[in-house]
Amino acid sequence: MPDAPPSEVDKSGERIRSMFGEISPRYDFLNHFLSGGTDYYWRWRTVRSVPLREDAPILDVCTGTGDLALAYWERGKRRIPVIGTDFTPEMLVVARQKEARRRSSTDAENQAPVEFLEADTQQLPFPDHQFQLVSVAFGLRNVADTLAGLREMTRVCQLGGKVVILEFSLPENRIIRNLYQWYFRNILPRIGQLLARNQHMAYNYLPQSVAQFPQGEQLAALMRESGLDNIRWKPLTFGIATLYIGTKRPLATP
Repeated sequence: MPDAPPSEVDKSGERIRSMFGEISPRYDFLNHFLSGGTDYYWRWRTVRSVPLREDAPILDVCTGTGDLALAYWERGKRRIPVIGTDFTPEMLVVARQKEARRRSSTDAENQAPVEFLEADTQQLPFPDHQFQLVSVAFGLRNVADTLAGLREMTRVCQLGGKVVILEFSLPENRIIRNLYQWYFRNILPRIGQLLARNQHMAYNYLPQSVAQFPQGEQLAALMRESGLDNIRWKPLTFGIATLYIGTKRPLATP
């Protein structure tokens, strides 16, 4: 029997901002706990998926508490400027605290900056063609208009640069998919709500948003529509997450 179509998920900016603001103090702990630490591996794979250059900055959108932005900073040996953006101020407070703890006082003058700025992914405050790489981890499905978010990510990426997306997905294997969905729908929301109480039931929203979000070829088609070519994707951990990479196509010549 085919899966029942998911009901429409409320991804209005006000709801998402308020929800993530409420859970920000426990966000990192629950990410690591509910994934069994697998999220560390997913980010490790992501930052090693594309070679980095030292002559252009990196942008991580929907950065949340900054884990992927800081992972890129470390991957670039702290020599490549990194900017992380998010529209939830409470999440950025945590990100800035992390960055301050990681920055060594002994060699701080020789390190490239890491900045965390408040910004909506659908309206990024950067000029065209600025970043060698634009990334997002587990945040694109929270953007109200997926295509608008992808177009903005592509706009600020350099010609020939990369857009990298790490997102939850549903496993193709029927047995694994059923087990995963059972955990996602019955166990994860209860633990999440118990440990990070919030009015928006954030950990009920999580499986609902994953079920609704396009994956595989559907997301690849949106990436192409946004101006990316050479789309490839790789399922991770039995397809629980998927890593997508696209290259910004050159400007069309008249």
